[in-house]
Amino acid sequence: MNRLEATKRLVKHLTDQEIVASNLGNAGWDLIKAKDRPQNYYGRGAMGTISCIGLGLALTQRHRKVIVLDGDGSLLMNLGALATIASKAPRNLIHVVWDNSQYELTGGQTTHTGRGVNLAQVARGMGIRKVAEPADEDAFEAAIVEALHDDELWFILARVSAEHTRAPMPVDSVLLKHNFMRGIGTLKW
Repeated sequence: MNRLEATKRLVKHLTDQEIVASNLGNAGWDLIKAKDRPQNYYGRGAMGTISCIGLGLALTQRHRKVIVLDGDGSLLMNLGALATIASKAPRNLIHVVWDNSQYELTGGQTTHTGRGVNLAQVARGMGIRKVAEPADEDAFEAAIVEALHDDELWFILARVSAEHTRAPMPVDSVLLKHNFMRGIGTLKW
């Protein structure tokens, strides 16, 4: 599956109510290229943390769906976050993991998923009931649509090819933060 194509299919189902929190690097670049919007949070410089940021957003913005765009390497660096997500089970959280079996940004080293670890099975083992493993972009889009209309925590493992997307991202992290806070209505100026 192509990550950028899958991201484009995801964003076409969004309104201005859903929050999307993307991991650093390719997930964020794909999101900017697919649809830059003020309700997007672009993770920067902290591998392994976007799942925690997404959980915090889901717990504090319960009236909105929160979609996390994570990576296999990033989730593996902070696997305890998945246990916390499963135990809190926010009904408005959709956790998408792009699995290309490599640490793409640091040189393409193989992650544990490239050696047989299945993060969907891990999610199930931690107690997440709604787990999808779509085989292609059509199945991914169908899973996203179902998750957006469901009132339950979802984990979607999307196995993607290792392709780099480059899109211009503002360098000013404070500007990104303020745009996002305005986009979700927590900053009024």
